[in-house]
Amino acid sequence: MEAARSIEEMSGSELLDHVDDLATAQRRCELQILRAAVQHAVINNPDTLDPQLAQLPGRERARRFGGVGTEAVAEFASAELGARLGVSSWSAHSLMADAFDLVIRLPLLWARVEALEVEASYARYVARRTRDLAIEQAGQVDERVVESADGRIPWSRFEELVAGAIVAADRWSAMRREDEAAKRQFAKPTRSTENGMRGFFIRAPFAVIARFDATVQHIADVLAAQGDTDDNDHRRVKAIVILSNPVAAVELLANHRQDSSQDVDWSKLLPAVTILVHMYLGTAEAPSEGVARVEGVGPVTDAFVARHLARAATVTVQPVLDLAGQAPVDSYEIPDVHRWAVHVMCPADVFPFAPNTSRDKQIDHTVPYQHSPPGAGQSRIGNYGPMTFFHHRVKTHGSWQVRQPYPGIYIWRDPYGVYYLVDHTGTRRLRTAA
Repeated sequence: MEAARSIEEMSGSELLDHVDDLATAQRRCELQILRAAVQHAVINNPDTLDPQLAQLPGRERARRFGGVGTEAVAEFASAELGARLGVSSWSAHSLMADAFDLVIRLPLLWARVEALEVEASYARYVARRTRDLAIEQAGQVDERVVESADGRIPWSRFEELVAGAIVAADRWSAMRREDEAAKRQFAKPTRSTENGMRGFFIRAPFAVIARFDATVQHIADVLAAQGDTDDNDHRRVKAIVILSNPVAAVELLANHRQDSSQDVDWSKLLPAVTILVHMYLGTAEAPSEGVARVEGVGPVTDAFVARHLARAATVTVQPVLDLAGQAPVDSYEIPDVHRWAVHVMCPADVFPFAPNTSRDKQIDHTVPYQHSPPGAGQSRIGNYGPMTFFHHRVKTHGSWQVRQPYPGIYIWRDPYGVYYLVDHTGTRRLRTAA
């Protein structure tokens, strides 16, 4: 029987296959720990407690660790489990609560965890976020996120997906949380200091922060244009100092714009801020779920847009962009309308498992553009892929290959012959050749 090879003896391909095996083993261990946590909770049920002793001060009592619909547990059970796992009692309490919720309140996710298709971290996150929902509402979230919980989208995008599903499942509670959060606004210095430095924290609606951020950057750019050689971070700090003196701020901006009038119109001096909100009006056949998605912010209720955003902004309603109707062009330069269409179709970086959803990505030609001889219609929907600069470099100069059989559907091949499918649902590894 051949002895197992050490890591140092493996080729590059063998090492990555070994990583596959380790990842599977890790999921299997996490599954067994979740199962053990559930069984530990079942064993330590309320029947194990003396009901009369439980009424005495300081004695162990039965507590419900998970959400509505889960069974109560003898509360000291978490201390015993935590000690064996080498974690705190609270961490063990959380583990048991998450496991119970998965088994009872999120059965679709639990089935995929048992099939080793979903990592425990993804499933447990959904359990925590849905703990305050009714069991029926938790089930709705379960249905909405189970397909994408297998890691096909990166963590940050999964968080937004879950947040949107929770808003759709319990819109009224989401509205209440938004209204309560809107009351907790402040601007104050941090308490801690370090080496003579201190921070300042602002909590305000995202539209206010977007305007403030744009204004700070605008003044930092003005300082640079006037010869300030400090880096951008230092110039932004200077910008805040200038904003703390309105007279100095007005003078700086007015001089920069060569406006010598006494009454300065700040709306002309300060930058305009565009906040992009995606909403679905709904039809009789497919009514709106009341969820609005704000680029760079995440999902909120449609009521939030009306109550808190529209009052502080000018709203421009844009119709749905016709993706299929974009005419191809022959030039290497990509028209703005094509960029909009690509972002609507592919809001995230199309490299496998990439998390970036900003608009600051490069638009790559999937089939490289041929300058000589110039081919007709090379710049078109179906031959674009938004990527960060790094992933663009990997695609252009690395040994990766990609093709786009249909607009928005990308099939990647890594240097070792492994294939990945990237589409609107995220990334999936293909176990057979494409």
